[in-house]
Amino acid sequence: MAWTRWMMAALAVASTASAAAQGFVHRDGKRIVDGEGRPLLLRGMGLGGWMLQEGYMLELGGLEKGQQHVIRRRIVELVGEQKAAAFYRAWLDNFTTKADIDAMARWGFNSVRLPMHYNLFTLPIEREPVAGRDTWIEDGFARIDRLLEWTRANDMHLILDLHAAPGGQGNDLPISDRDPAKPSLWESAENRRKTVALWKKLAERYADEPGIAAYDVLNEPNWDFDGPKQGHGCSSKANAQLWDFYREVIAAIRSVDRNHMIIIEGNCWGNNYGGLDAPLDANSALSFHKYWNRNDRESIAGHLALRDRLGLPLWLGETGENSNAWFRDAIALVEGEGIGWAWWPLKKIRYNNPLQVKPNPGWNALVAYWLGKGPKPSAKDAETALMRLATHDVRYENNLQHPDVIDAMFRQPHSNATLAFRPNRIGKARARIAAVDFDLGRAGYAYRDREDANYHVATGGERVTWNSGMTYRNDGVDITEGAARAPYVTSVQAGEWLRYTVDAEQAGMRSVSVRARGSAGGRLSLAVNGRAPVSVAIPAGSAWTTLRFARIELMQGQNRVVLKADACTDCEIDSLTFE
Repeated sequence: MAWTRWMMAALAVASTASAAAQGFVHRDGKRIVDGEGRPLLLRGMGLGGWMLQEGYMLELGGLEKGQQHVIRRRIVELVGEQKAAAFYRAWLDNFTTKADIDAMARWGFNSVRLPMHYNLFTLPIEREPVAGRDTWIEDGFARIDRLLEWTRANDMHLILDLHAAPGGQGNDLPISDRDPAKPSLWESAENRRKTVALWKKLAERYADEPGIAAYDVLNEPNWDFDGPKQGHGCSSKANAQLWDFYREVIAAIRSVDRNHMIIIEGNCWGNNYGGLDAPLDANSALSFHKYWNRNDRESIAGHLALRDRLGLPLWLGETGENSNAWFRDAIALVEGEGIGWAWWPLKKIRYNNPLQVKPNPGWNALVAYWLGKGPKPSAKDAETALMRLATHDVRYENNLQHPDVIDAMFRQPHSNATLAFRPNRIGKARARIAAVDFDLGRAGYAYRDREDANYHVATGGERVTWNSGMTYRNDGVDITEGAARAPYVTSVQAGEWLRYTVDAEQAGMRSVSVRARGSAGGRLSLAVNGRAPVSVAIPAGSAWTTLRFARIELMQGQNRVVLKADACTDCEIDSLTFE
């Protein structure tokens, strides 16, 4: 049996050895290259939350397991089926638009990973009018066509990713919208047949479309196929059912499309390739996913060895959900090995991504109700909140932009220089600099904080919240908001510091004050352009205090100002003022 599988793999490789047509992204040895054969380092973003909602992105991770079908059911209970359908149509129309893709291209992304829910393209098996036949839904395919227009207009590559397969592909339920009361992809021959048919349909439609870079066949399978039963397939050894599934899908794709590169993901959220002893297709690549571990070569050593053993390219198909410090280090690591990446996600109702959805108060009230923390809203109020979210809040022009995240992903992996977060100009008049507007740059250069990233997978400890207030910026600095929603730096500890680039119109002496407080008191120091610091004490108490430093000398033009906590326990800093 093993020999038979090996022969099938060998025949598949041989039959597709010249599959890559001119103009299509393809595999060349252990590299991904563009249609002209030039090395292509994919720098992409996954459009998570668009075609498939995950509860945590909506602050609903605690609603059962956070699956989309659970969220939808709760919406129907409040507003009815017709209005729930209108909400989801509006969501699909507005969550990702051409403006989002245009912005990604401006920032430097050259690719987009599209996480797809199968139910936008075909019916669940239990709803098919005729068992064993597939009903195709044109709207889902039309949305891919529209996205393709936007990516092509920006010379970007599109990667199709089946994020939710019929039945669901693992025990991490929300990522595939799986209902454990129904048979999974691995427990149902009909779910498997429908999945293969969907990929064949997609391949037929896009076989001659060079704007699509690859087919990412199955996102993050996590299933105990063999070995110890731990729930997510991380201890499975052979994974034979997974590799046989991929062979079947690849054969279906290749029957109609010999152009596109095919990407496969291992078990255990994409990382367990046990049992794979040969490439499944000549024009293919291997994806791995990376979250919350260290960013050293050891953390990807197994994947690098797999690349060498199979002679196939690697692609970091999904990563993110961490701090700017972690982002910078992860990208520097994989790009140093010639590996491209796709971050996760572009936007959600949280701060650690390029775009942030700020939900209307009505949505927050809905969340509180669903989580058992607030009263039930009326049907009218629920509908208003839902449609406001789907037609206004999620749209690009209404999202909060986080330039610090983009800087961490594109500039900081290649530079230790710091840049002004805002233009801090000092003229003749008084000038105030918000403490939260410290420089853009990597940890240790723009700021120092005791906790600047989450490494809980590596440490085995608790998850770390690098910015305890979870607002304004995604660096390691703790930031919260005051009564007027104005952000300020909080939880400052001894040894932590912030750097500011200050542009002075004239050279000369200046009086500087800092607005700060600390319940146990403390001491801050200020250093300008590397000269000896001057310091001032923070009196103990809960009231904001204006601390006046000795006069300092500024040069004309750019100056570097470093504000450091010499002695502090949970101090807070609001602003610096130059008189």
